[in-house]
Amino acid sequence: MTFRLAILSSLRLGWMLLIGIGASMASVVHAAEHPTKVLPFPGTVFSVAGHEAFLIRPETGSVRGWVWYTPTLPGLPGPEEGWMFRRFLAAGLAIGGVDAGESYGSPDGNRVFDAFYAEMTRKQKLSRRPVFLARSRGGLMALSWASQHPKWVAGIAGIYPVCDLTSYPGIEKAAPAYHLDPPSLARKLTRYNPINRLRPLARANVPLYLLHGDVDTLVSLERNSGQVQKRYIELHGPVELQVATGQGHNMWSGFFECQPLVDFVIRKGTGAER
Repeated sequence: MTFRLAILSSLRLGWMLLIGIGASMASVVHAAEHPTKVLPFPGTVFSVAGHEAFLIRPETGSVRGWVWYTPTLPGLPGPEEGWMFRRFLAAGLAIGGVDAGESYGSPDGNRVFDAFYAEMTRKQKLSRRPVFLARSRGGLMALSWASQHPKWVAGIAGIYPVCDLTSYPGIEKAAPAYHLDPPSLARKLTRYNPINRLRPLARANVPLYLLHGDVDTLVSLERNSGQVQKRYIELHGPVELQVATGQGHNMWSGFFECQPLVDFVIRKGTGAER
C-alpha cells in the first residue's frame, strides 16, 4: 500500500510539473506574440486606453515641447527615424505616439488620440500644442484629429503622407474602420475624408510641411500632398511642399534626413516661431 501511494504521489507531482512547465511555455509564447515595442532611443512604453504608447524624453535639459509621431504601429517608429529623433531630442523636444491600429483617421482612432493627448498634457505635463510628424498613412490620423482640435496643434510635418481616403487605402478597405459599408462611407466623405476637412486648420493658421516623392505609385503626390497644398493655399493656410524628384514610397534616406523638415518641426515645436 505504501509503495502504491508513493507511485501515485510521484505521478501526481509529475503531472503538476508538466502543467507548470506548460503554463510557463504558454506565457513565453504569449509574450513573444505581444512583444514590448522596441524604441530607437531610450524611452518608456505604456498603455493608454488599452493601446500601446511610447514617450522618449531628452536625456538632458528641460523639455521645450514634443513631437507626436504617427502611425505608431508595430515596428514604428523605426531606426530610419533615428537621424531626425536625435535632432529633436537635442533641441529639447520629447517624442511620443500611440498605436490606434489601422484606424485611417476614423472616429475610433480619434478617441484613442484624445486619450493620448490627455495623458501627454495632463499626466506627463507636456505642451498643449505638439507638432505632428506623420509618416505615410499616419497622415490620415494626424489630419483627422488635428482638424477637430486645430488650436491644440503647433504644426504638421508629413513624409509622403496619406491625405485622401479614396487614394489610400481606398473606400472598400477603409470602410470597416468607420463602421460603415463602402457606399455609406463614399456618401460621407465630406464629413470624414481628411483632405475635405482642411478649413479648420487653415482658419487656425496651422502650418504644414509636406515631403513627397514625385513617382510615388502607392500614395500619389498629386492626390495627396499636391492636392493638400492646392486647397490649403486657396484657404489661405501656410503650407510648404518639398518634392523629392525620382522618389516613390520608399526608404530613401532623404525622406528621413531632411534638414528643412527637422528645422520646421523644431521651430514650431519649441515655440521659436509661431
